[in-house]
Parts: sequence; structure tokens; C-alpha cells
Amino acid sequence: MAHLNPTHDPARRAWVASANVPDAEFPIQNLPFGVFSDARRTRAGVAIGDEIADLDALLGAGLLDGDAAKAARACADGRLNGLMALGPHYASALRAALSELLRSDGARRARAEAMREHILVPMARATMQLPCAIGDYSDFLTSLHHTERHGRYKGLKDPLPPAFKSLPIAYHGRASSIRVSGTPVRRPLGQYRNPDGAVEYGPAPMLDFELELAAFVGQGNVLGQPIPLGAAADHIFGYCLLNDWSAKSIQWWEQVLGPFLGKSFISSISPWIVTQEALAPFRLPAPARPDGDPAPLPHLTDAGDRAEGGIDIALEAWLSTPSRRAAGEGPLRITSTHLQNLYWTFGQMLAHHASNGCNLRPGDLIGSGTISGADDAARACITELTNAGADPLKVGPEEFRTALEDGDEIVLRARAQRPGAVSIGFGECRGRIEPALSVAAAGRPR
Repeated sequence: MAHLNPTHDPARRAWVASANVPDAEFPIQNLPFGVFSDARRTRAGVAIGDEIADLDALLGAGLLDGDAAKAARACADGRLNGLMALGPHYASALRAALSELLRSDGARRARAEAMREHILVPMARATMQLPCAIGDYSDFLTSLHHTERHGRYKGLKDPLPPAFKSLPIAYHGRASSIRVSGTPVRRPLGQYRNPDGAVEYGPAPMLDFELELAAFVGQGNVLGQPIPLGAAADHIFGYCLLNDWSAKSIQWWEQVLGPFLGKSFISSISPWIVTQEALAPFRLPAPARPDGDPAPLPHLTDAGDRAEGGIDIALEAWLSTPSRRAAGEGPLRITSTHLQNLYWTFGQMLAHHASNGCNLRPGDLIGSGTISGADDAARACITELTNAGADPLKVGPEEFRTALEDGDEIVLRARAQRPGAVSIGFGECRGRIEPALSVAAAGRPR
């Protein structure tokens, strides 16, 4: 588990003024990693205020040395996988070096600021890319409230799967269709059962979002060698927002071995990875289990995870509709939830994932599952917000939703916050729905 160090000092300020404004997403205490491109090329960078510190430029200017330079060189191919593979020490060294270079009262400020035009790129002039090559993607089901509600909607006698309180349940998702925030979401075609019970193929009528947090694996493990829960935190590089778009009409008809075409058409992630170390001031005890629930088995039990397995992160989902945009209105907040609504910690997810010897690799993505809470406001998908369509969601004076429509845009946001610490953000995870292709057009080669 990462520990507090000078990079977390709440009194520290940056000479980049935009990093010091109230509620800045990327103050100097954050320094998340990402990959961006501009007119020149694609490369790795670190967010500071509304600028990007260009790691290639910092290396070229001789502003990084030692382990920090080794960490930056590991990203020279325009991906973060190499840095992830080095382990937490090197990412920590690079964060420390950047914090010193960017701090307003640092000994190296004058030299760094004199090269500002060379080492900083305005975010407005950059296009964000996927931060790494994602070889594998596993999505968990770890909110008791989300799971129970969906079980009731399906009419199950016992809405919770028998294994839910014994292990973190997951399915193997589709890594090839993960896209960065801002990528349009094409409504998928698929097979589903219509209200009359007939099976048909066409544009999915029940499109939904799912508000999640995801962890990127840092150092992996050798095939056949589990990762103990006490060491799991050292294998998590950092976190991003995840929208696990779901075509519920397809999913609920096809699901036998787990989600398939109802999920694999696209998943969206925010572009910046907030590191495990940056979140050290926001650690919480693992979420409390209800009285009478079974204690986790030994491979899912660790004193450190019980003490610091949770993170103080508030998450929101916002909906923008075509009519709201036409009227000049901003998006409507439809979900406000918290990471503590999960039943299992990310450490437990990762440790269980590797408990059979499954080899995790740098850049693998682990989704939390929909982060729904007990309160109505904490329902984290349209299906829950509308009680499976029984109670349409009001989105305008005379406009309602039971599912997402073409032109709707979902924006996910999150902040880690705790008294005495500088709050940090994750950036947005945004996606707007485009109409499905016609069935005829879908069958034509491109």
C-alpha cells in the first residue's frame, strides 16, 4: 500500500496557475499519467492543471535523471505498459521528480519554468489516446445493491447468486473494443426478445450506461503463481473511470455463460490514470459487511486490506439529451454514488483473479462493476434508475427515459476527497450515442 510522502503535502502549489484553482482536477498532488497526441506524434505525459507535462521533452531537456529518467524512458513507445511493468518504485520516483520540478517554491523551478513552452502542452491542443495496450479486461460484479436489484427485475427467487458473498464474481470482457473518452458510441445491432416474446434482430432497444471505476494492473505475475492479498496493492498501477455500456435487451436474452454481445460493442474509459500513490491520502477501511454475512476465506483476508482497502471516491453520472442541448441547458446529474458501496475491495478482486494462478499482465484492466448504493440517488445505471422501466426517469419538463436514446450523452466524473487533503479528480469519461447501422448496411463490407 502506498504511503504518504512530500508529493501529498496539501500546502504544495504548482507554478502552473491552473493547477491551483479551487477544485482543480489535476493539482500538483495528483499528477496522473496518460498518453496524448498532437500535430507531431503520440507520447506519454502527466496532467498538471490544464497542461500536460511531456515526458519525452522533459527527458530531452535533461530535467529527469536516475530512476525518474528510467521511468520516463519506459514510456518512449507512446504507451504506459513499460512503466507499469517496472513496479511502483519507478512511478513513485517519476511523480516525486515531477512534483519537485513543478512546485512553486522548488529549487528547480527557474530552470523548468524557463522551458515551459518546450515541456508543457496545453490540453486544448492535445488529443487523448488509450493510455496503454490493454491485453485483457475483466469486469466484476461487486455491488450488492446493483446485483440484488437486477435479480429482482429478472424475477429470481434469490436475487443474489450463491457465490456473491464468498468471492468477487467477474466475467472476461472484450479488450479490443475499449475506447478512450469522447469516442462515439454506436448503438449495436443484436438479437433480443421483443415485448411480444418473439425473437428478432435489429438495433438494441434497451441501451444503458454503467458507472464503474477500473484498475490498471502494474507488475503482473508468473502463470501458476497467485498474488497474495497483502501484496495486491503493489500490483495495481492506478485507476480510471469506466462506462461499461450495456445493451440490456441483448444481454438479458443471450446471457447463459455470461455477458457477450450485449457488452462487447464498446466500453469507454477516462484517459488519465490516477496512480495508487496519488490516492494514498484517501484510503479508508474496507466497506463494512452486514451482520451475519460470512467472513472472507483466507485468500481474501488481510489486515492491511481491511484497514485501507477502501478509497474515499465520490462518483457521478450526468445525462445530456438533444433537447437539453438545443435549449442551451447543461447536463442533468442522474447518479451520485460512492466507491464504498462495493462489497469487495480492488485488492480482493485482483487477488481472487490471480488465486488460481491466472497470469495478470501490465496494462490489464479490472472493472469494479456498477457502483450502485442503497439510496435511490446512488443507482448507477438507467435500468435501476427506472426500476427496469416501471418508473421513467424525468429528464426535461415533458421528457422521460426508460433507456438511452440516440443523441444522448453520458458523462462520468469522480473525485477523491477527504478532510485535510487536496481533493483530486479523474477527468471525464464521456460518450454520445449514435444511431445503429441499418441491418443491410451492417452486412456490406467496408
